[in-house]
Amino acid sequence: MIKTVSSALLLFVFPLLIPKDGDNLPINKIQVIGSHNSYKKAIDPHLFDVFRKKDSVSASKIDYEHIGITEQLDLGLRNLEIDVYSDAKGGKYAHPRGLDWAKDQAPYDVDKEMKAPGFKVFHIQDLDFRSDFLTLKSGLAKLKKWSDAHPDHTPIFITLEAKDNKIKGEGFSDPEEFTAETFDQLDKALLDGLGVDKIITPDVVRGNYKTLETAVLKDNWPVLSAARGKFLFILDQKGEKMELYIKGHPSLKNRVLFANAAAGRPEAAMMILNNAKDPMIPQLVKKGYIIRTRADSDTQEARRNDHANFDAACASGAQIITTDYYLKSTHFKSDYAVSFEDGQYFRINPFFK
Repeated sequence: MIKTVSSALLLFVFPLLIPKDGDNLPINKIQVIGSHNSYKKAIDPHLFDVFRKKDSVSASKIDYEHIGITEQLDLGLRNLEIDVYSDAKGGKYAHPRGLDWAKDQAPYDVDKEMKAPGFKVFHIQDLDFRSDFLTLKSGLAKLKKWSDAHPDHTPIFITLEAKDNKIKGEGFSDPEEFTAETFDQLDKALLDGLGVDKIITPDVVRGNYKTLETAVLKDNWPVLSAARGKFLFILDQKGEKMELYIKGHPSLKNRVLFANAAAGRPEAAMMILNNAKDPMIPQLVKKGYIIRTRADSDTQEARRNDHANFDAACASGAQIITTDYYLKSTHFKSDYAVSFEDGQYFRINPFFK
């Protein structure tokens, strides 16, 4: 005689046999909230005071900070943003000039990580340089450690900006320019840091289709169950720098990052449209592209406690929504903070219901 077994007992004995909600949906039909400049720590108050007296408007725009990156993942954030600067020889950013612009600042880079060659992580050279991880290598090590400890986590989208902009005015150092070789090194750093098995690349999405865009328009994104434990990267660049990354890699063949390429191009798959009220977002989402937009910027929405942009982002169907305020500000008084209705930062995208 066959006895019936309760579903609770089955879940206990065979947990992997019970599919999770949404696991059969492609990942362009989920919606996540994440952080902007995810690595950013506060500017030392002594230096910030000097900068604020010189340019109070600009200072107000960068008057925020984040908790540690693994703490963000523990909260449930599933989008991160990382800015990288090239430092081929090492030591270029080991002593930011801002350390000399104000007295009594906290120690910086006590472990001398900045002396080693490789990509460095910070917001603005010489001014906004404190980070949860000073190098891309150490940041990827944190991400891999967290991911290995949570192998069933939902996919993590990472916006990566290759920064080499010069700052007008005296006192700021000039970054190294990104070249084709630098981008090759960046791809290698990501693969070395996380492992190819943890990254969903454009090749994975393209599959057997002729172009990446064709695959996207045919809904060939991995389903959620296949994307668990993995990362996707998008290069936050347009113009010459984006073209340099694409050159020699049609449809991003053998590349690690997706490109911010416009619809109609063979590389089009993920796009960055920061204006949450852009009427193109719902149209692009409906076609199958993954869109990243922003709920807030430059601390302005938080200071006004204005959720209009966030509400527009949610309604647009954009799969990735970034914010500086998944928690309330600790720099000024405001109740502004964003999450989905149940206090979560991941959900099945209601745009498709």
